[in-house]
Amino acid sequence: MQKKTYTGQPVVTLNNGVDIPALGFGVWQMDDLKECENAVIKAIQTGYRMIDTAAIYQNETAVGAAVKNSGVDREALFITSKVWVQDHGYKKAKSAFQRTLDRLQMDYLDMYLIHWPYGDFLGTWKALEELYQEGKIKAIGVCNFTIEKLEELKADSTILPVINQIELHPVFQQKELQVYDRDNNIVTEPWSPLGNGNAGLLSNHDLKSIAGKYGKTVAQVILRWHLQEGFVVIPKSVTPSRIEENFNVFDFELTEEEMNVVRSLDTGKRLFFDPKDPEWEQKMLKSVADI
Repeated sequence: MQKKTYTGQPVVTLNNGVDIPALGFGVWQMDDLKECENAVIKAIQTGYRMIDTAAIYQNETAVGAAVKNSGVDREALFITSKVWVQDHGYKKAKSAFQRTLDRLQMDYLDMYLIHWPYGDFLGTWKALEELYQEGKIKAIGVCNFTIEKLEELKADSTILPVINQIELHPVFQQKELQVYDRDNNIVTEPWSPLGNGNAGLLSNHDLKSIAGKYGKTVAQVILRWHLQEGFVVIPKSVTPSRIEENFNVFDFELTEEEMNVVRSLDTGKRLFFDPKDPEWEQKMLKSVADI
């Protein structure tokens, strides 16, 4: 397949040579399927070309419908989904992937990720490697993998993940994992890049001062920081004006001093789930969803 181009926006080149738009659109927690479909259509019409969903979000059908109704060709878009823990293992992952394609009404994915590093994720990775080699997936990667889990995967695989999608925002920056990803040619992709609307972050005096200088919002400054760090970033919103605002970050650039202001906000404390938490791991291994 010919290499895709995404006019008018920056891309990040993955370790297999595939380009991914640096700014995408996430649909986590969009439970209302019509609202999700409308949000994705709005995002695509705004200019987003990368959409990130997952089997466990239970909105792949809405994403697929939005792509069909967006007025933009499927070939011009970069679509990502993820395999859930209950479908880990070689055979189950193959079946889960086909169900994802069926729900999306597509015959290939641009990227498919392992959602959490639990259970037989090594068997799952072998399934993803084969699907990649067959051309059904253009790039394969992981989410929420620690350095230890990435080392385990690397020792038992022939293809390196292109991306590690992790919780990362100004108050939790995972700097050691950032360095590991970079050293291993894995792109870091923050989820919840705005800190899930963290009140202290969005009202931070220094960030408001930077935003005022450029005539931007604090959220736009944070997204710009992510982009300049070399990350692929996937903000989400169902509000049309916010969808547009989050995309309007290509017409200014932070100075190194301003970048350091954002870097200095790191507290080292998560807002969400810790992949190393044994209770969370057991909860995930026992989770069952109709996917």
